[in-house]
Amino acid sequence: MSGSELVSIALPVRNGAGRLEPVVRSVLAQDYGNLELVISDNASTDATEELCRDLAAGDRRIVYHRHPRNVGLLNNFQHAARISRGAFVRWIGDDDRLDPACLSRAMAAFAADERLVLVTTQVAYTGPDGVTRTAAYDGEGLRSDDPLVRLGEWLRLLNESPLLMDPLYGLLRRAPATGIPRRNMLREDEIYATKLALAGPWGHVPEVLAHRTTGIERIGQVARKLDVPSWQSRLSNTLQLRELLRWVGDPERVPGLTPAQRRRARAAVVRMYARRQRRTVARRGRKLCSMLRLV
Repeated sequence: MSGSELVSIALPVRNGAGRLEPVVRSVLAQDYGNLELVISDNASTDATEELCRDLAAGDRRIVYHRHPRNVGLLNNFQHAARISRGAFVRWIGDDDRLDPACLSRAMAAFAADERLVLVTTQVAYTGPDGVTRTAAYDGEGLRSDDPLVRLGEWLRLLNESPLLMDPLYGLLRRAPATGIPRRNMLREDEIYATKLALAGPWGHVPEVLAHRTTGIERIGQVARKLDVPSWQSRLSNTLQLRELLRWVGDPERVPGLTPAQRRRARAAVVRMYARRQRRTVARRGRKLCSMLRLV
């Protein structure tokens, strides 16, 4: 790897005029020189267009595209990556920011291991209470050459703290970033990450190099944001299970696995689902007990 590869930062946005500029500034301040920032504006109705055009006029690394109509959150997310030109792609949220060494440290990890399809970093999350939280991941399973080892480790993380790993906001080689098909549904980010785990080894930089702002949303609110049918919010885990089983069982989507490996992969997915269901039942039971104590 020569160290001169173009890296694209894909920034999907809708009505982000009030929060966008610090995000853009953090991208442009990277100490990795060969980058472009692709802003995909999903038909914003506020001052986002004017702000983005002004920013693009001031820096040739910024590429601005505006949809004439709302194409949906996931479509805009994918579009931002597809119109980029980089050999490597990283998404960024419209209220996130990167430390100056984020890209260079990730690219160094790619240079050290040509097998990698994704490099993540530790992320600091600031919640609605203003408190910033993070957690360190020190596992090696996702770096394995064995897709079943990677799958098992990622499925384990799905039932652990969400602070440990955020593959959706890591640096990706272009092929998995733009070539893996995605479906607009609840928990789609977890499904996409599972597909990435099967696609190849991941690297991880154990430093806080990215910052995200998080909120608290009920699953019904997320469904409305994604414009998916409201009934999916009641079956999100089951639909996720079905999609994952379909993926690991498809030789065209995941080539190279033996029938025995596919059976093991399906069993691992079912075990993850069962663990999640047990946790859901236990949480609801605790909530019910708390309500009964108040009666």
